[in-house]
Amino acid sequence: MPRGLKGGFVTHWQVMGQGPRAALAIHCSLAHSGAWAGVARALGSHMTVTAFDLPGHGSSGAWKNKGEIQAVSTAMAADLLDGPADIIGHSFGATVALRLAATHPHLVRSLSLYEPVFFAVALTDQPQLRADHEAEMAEYRAGLATVDMRSAARGFLRVWGDGGGWDALPGPARTRIAAQMPLIDAAASALYEDAGGMLASGALERITIPTLLMQGARSPAIIGAINEGLAARLPDCRCATISGADHMGPISRPQAVAKQIADFLGIPARSHG
Repeated sequence: MPRGLKGGFVTHWQVMGQGPRAALAIHCSLAHSGAWAGVARALGSHMTVTAFDLPGHGSSGAWKNKGEIQAVSTAMAADLLDGPADIIGHSFGATVALRLAATHPHLVRSLSLYEPVFFAVALTDQPQLRADHEAEMAEYRAGLATVDMRSAARGFLRVWGDGGGWDALPGPARTRIAAQMPLIDAAASALYEDAGGMLASGALERITIPTLLMQGARSPAIIGAINEGLAARLPDCRCATISGADHMGPISRPQAVAKQIADFLGIPARSHG
């Protein structure tokens, strides 16, 4: 699998599928490029999906707090493209996809976004959600404050995990995820403070390419507010809710996510395999 400098950062990527449409997939925090295997398999007859590991994830370089992580991730994504592509993103990766569309519109043919965690949108539009959101994230934030990364990880996964819970994970996975908590904190300036200026500058309203916003029916309430706020700003946008899915839908329900993407793009998706 290839590895090289992309956007000035050591980047690992892989290519899945062999279809005529070029796509770039950007995973969620704590995952890696292989998380897209199920979605790519379902779309692979019609798309060639390039997926890369974000900074500090998978086999890409370690994150050393040099720069702003969403900006670095966006530069990596742009450098992996040599022409317009369908961009698929999940969670933090979906916010990177939005920033890519805002800063490199010539490289983006469409956006398929599963639960972009651009909290600034929801908290700007619906500030009454802040108290409940802070309560949800209290264990995570307390763990960060006391440098108890295992507690931070437990609290983070309670809100944003796949429902299995911290205690269900094997020991090595718990150790890895706890060590990655600083990556979550590194993204806060982009997600909560709009470090990329997408909200404050009106850049979202200038993203005119077709956009699909997906969410799980069992996801945290703030996700619905984020997607509602994005849909109000993006000129060409449609929304979809996936029954039974939570925040980890692209991994836990890849066929359902792939079908939404395929229907949006007007291409067939495999029903199994």
